[in-house]
Amino acid sequence: MQLTGPRHHSNGTATGSTFTELVYAHHDWHSSRNGGGPGQAEELYRETLKRFQKTYGDVVSAYWCSHIESAVALTEKPRRFPLPPRMGFHRETDWATKRAPAIAAELHRLDELAIRARTVLTGVREATCLHLIAACAGHLLSLADAASAPKDSAELEAALAEEKERIDDVEKYYCEAANGQAQIVYVGGMVTVAVLVSVLGGLVLLLHRDTFLVGVVALIAGAVGAVVSVIQRITNKTFQVDYDIGRPYAFFLGGLRPMIGAAFAIAVTYTFDSGILHLPIASPTAHDKQLALVVVGFLAGFSERWAQDTLATALPEQSSGQSDSSRQQTKS
Repeated sequence: MQLTGPRHHSNGTATGSTFTELVYAHHDWHSSRNGGGPGQAEELYRETLKRFQKTYGDVVSAYWCSHIESAVALTEKPRRFPLPPRMGFHRETDWATKRAPAIAAELHRLDELAIRARTVLTGVREATCLHLIAACAGHLLSLADAASAPKDSAELEAALAEEKERIDDVEKYYCEAANGQAQIVYVGGMVTVAVLVSVLGGLVLLLHRDTFLVGVVALIAGAVGAVVSVIQRITNKTFQVDYDIGRPYAFFLGGLRPMIGAAFAIAVTYTFDSGILHLPIASPTAHDKQLALVVVGFLAGFSERWAQDTLATALPEQSSGQSDSSRQQTKS
């Protein structure tokens, strides 16, 4: 995103132009057209546009104010396959909105949305969100444009309120799209770590089957249970990811989930296997006990709350002692 300032702050080079330079060149060309003689102004605008598009890509949509040097534009620059085109949102609106703080505030809100969309979203969803943002920015800027601005203050307030609702819809679309993409990255990290845990567990079983059988089975069952739990919540649309943290961190958080499930599964499984807690099995054969421990490990990974409650009941005397001491402190 390029947010630029007044003309004398422009930092264009011989090989590229800033959006500020392009806005001023377009305004000079538009003014000369109204005066009946484009000539040199048109040539300067075409050259500035060419240099700008060489740096940022083609201008796919834009709104240019008629009587003041302000505009918003959306650019698209192709990249090598399989990368999608690089989108860019550009705004130069300070002159048009210097006496319209409400409009300026909504434009700043769109700036934030554009930055988040470019950072978090990818592909079609990124392009859709940025097109919606550019459309809203153009509508807002038209409210400050002398040629198309509403003349009545009540009409202006009504139009601004309508644009705020549209921006709310765009923000809602962004949140839904970002959460969906973050879920994909999260599940990718989760499945990757779960597979690694299962492979390492299988190797340990091949080498030390008699020694670590219960622990490795619990490890794999807990990791699988954690994956199933998250996938079920995604299917029920009750799982939310902090999508603004970025894709690498979402992948990292997803990788932690099966590790946590595996850790709880090992603790709970050994609690039952050691006899601290009793397994309610009708026929306590060795095979049935092993199957029961697999189920216990899966449940521990599937539900962390159940695992915590189960572990809490493993030490009833400490729990009751703590509750008694807390009661005494409350009475005193």
